[in-house]
Amino acid sequence: MFDLKRHLKHSGAILPILGALTLSFTSAHAQTSPRQMERLDRGVVAVSAQDGIFVSWRQLGDDAKGTTYALYRDGQKITPKALKSTNFVDKKGTPASVYKVAAVVKGKEIATSPEAKVWSAGYLNIPLNKPADGTTPDGQAYSYTANDASVGDLDGDGRYEIILKWDPTNAKDNAHSGYTGNVLIDAYTLEGKQLWRIDLGHNIRAGAHYTQFQVADYDGDGKAELIVKTADGSKDAQGKVIGDANANWVESGGELAQNDRTGSVVAPDGRLMAQLKGRILKGPEYLSVFEGSTGRVLDTVDFANTRGSKGFEATGDEMKERWGDAYANRSDRYLAGTAWLDGVHPSAIMARGYYARTTVSAYDFKNGKLSLRWYFDSKADGVPDGYSSQGNHQLSVADVNSDGKDEIIYGSMALSSDGKPLWTARLGHGDAMHVSDLDPTRPGLEKFGVHESMRDSGNRGSAMLDARTGEMLWSTPADKDTGRGVSADIDPRHLGTESWASNSSNLYNAKGEIISDKRPRSMNFAIWWDGDLTRELLDSNKIFKWDWKTNDSPVIFEMADTTSNNGTKSNPALQADILGDWREEVIMRTTDNTALRIYSTNIPTTYRFTTLMHDPVYRAGIAWQNTAYNQPPHVSYYLGEGMKTPPKANIKVGK
Repeated sequence: MFDLKRHLKHSGAILPILGALTLSFTSAHAQTSPRQMERLDRGVVAVSAQDGIFVSWRQLGDDAKGTTYALYRDGQKITPKALKSTNFVDKKGTPASVYKVAAVVKGKEIATSPEAKVWSAGYLNIPLNKPADGTTPDGQAYSYTANDASVGDLDGDGRYEIILKWDPTNAKDNAHSGYTGNVLIDAYTLEGKQLWRIDLGHNIRAGAHYTQFQVADYDGDGKAELIVKTADGSKDAQGKVIGDANANWVESGGELAQNDRTGSVVAPDGRLMAQLKGRILKGPEYLSVFEGSTGRVLDTVDFANTRGSKGFEATGDEMKERWGDAYANRSDRYLAGTAWLDGVHPSAIMARGYYARTTVSAYDFKNGKLSLRWYFDSKADGVPDGYSSQGNHQLSVADVNSDGKDEIIYGSMALSSDGKPLWTARLGHGDAMHVSDLDPTRPGLEKFGVHESMRDSGNRGSAMLDARTGEMLWSTPADKDTGRGVSADIDPRHLGTESWASNSSNLYNAKGEIISDKRPRSMNFAIWWDGDLTRELLDSNKIFKWDWKTNDSPVIFEMADTTSNNGTKSNPALQADILGDWREEVIMRTTDNTALRIYSTNIPTTYRFTTLMHDPVYRAGIAWQNTAYNQPPHVSYYLGEGMKTPPKANIKVGK
């Protein structure tokens, strides 16, 4: 636990940092088996900067203690003395320079990195193969937009590839009827080569709540796989069709009388009606795993989170009884994640439902086969009351009880690593949450979230919980839905993260005390971008810096000619530490959807940390980031002003 007596209080300004801060590590868990993680290269990135060329690279989770680095430009060493830092400004560098980094262990250079060219434009441009436009069965034209992305090492070379979802422009929220185009998933190298395209087919509806795709090395062969929900007519990258290629389960019309308001229209006689066109209320549902290097389907099984009590078939009455409506508004809200449930190997988490019934399944992939590890149903016999109606539009994954195994934080409730109920806070549904060591003066992790139902939450707009027990630590009042909220360290005067939400203009410290009656306007993503330990704010195509002295958030970086995803959610395709030092990259789509652009900071820092992608909570966060209402990733420790040395993650990289 953080020792307050040793914490040097700030007086309103960030203390100067002298020299590079190299951190030593101690183990955080008692587990004996290390967690399987990706083997990564140095991830060298070079970006034009005001004073020359800014170069940064990874410190890896398996680097030897005391590792330093030598930097080469155009084949010549430019650092006679080994660097403790993981970044360097080369004042003699030019846009034509080429860089590589060698690790130095006990005075000897080892493991020289591949060469990296300078991003002279300030970003890496990755051309996309934009899909052709289409037309729905009722004659409506649509085109495609590049949507959410993930990363994984698909070919085992230590370098990430990008997995990108394409959404048609007629993608729908579950509350709305209508046809949609097919959802497509592509893979691209960082050099811009398209590896493959998977077509999920017309029996998978397009929209933020339908397709949550997971990317990780599930079988431990050193190469990542893709796991995603499929249906009759889904087609792998080599043209193989899953299920019945001729089956069509898409409703062509009709309506249902409903007694709830969500997604309904009022008929002339006053009845509430739900339109069915474009919805999928029947037909087989599958889960498929695809080979990362080729896009070839490796295995397909029936989706465990079934629509009905006896499989994928369900009458309207049964759907209404099980999920709350008969037209797949609530039943077709899916979440997904990746969790190290045994503490060693990643498993795919698939979930269905959160407004009422909640079902969560865990799958392993070994020896070419998917197998069900466990299945949770909030309405099953033996499950205590209070585990339904608690889900968010996203989930989180973290080891909250320090046993080395991951738990699933599912909004206002949590499941243990074996799929059994862990705790429920009974605060109801929410649209945003954050899980990390938000308050370093307390042991363990905390969960901050916002809440929608005033009845369920007890008129609480937001709340901070103990992530291990669900105990409420503090909350803020509200009299209406609180749709947005963030928890991140943005004020160096206060230890721990600051939290704010749309129900109030106040800014709170980690103890729930009001520290300002003004909060940042942005309530979206938080990002480590500049050189200090506080976090910046990412919203749409801009990065902001909270100024605690003026209570304002000026723009410090703008990604011109790019745009964000998912309407008012305004999230990037991906935010992740995929290159360079511990600061995070941003992947944005261009406004014309013909390319992705990767942005990496060109601001020096004197801090040195292991790549965030070798932190368990952060790596899981990158896997689940594309799920429904995207949220920013966090680390397993407190990374902010006044932090102590973070623990060394107990990981094993590679096979």
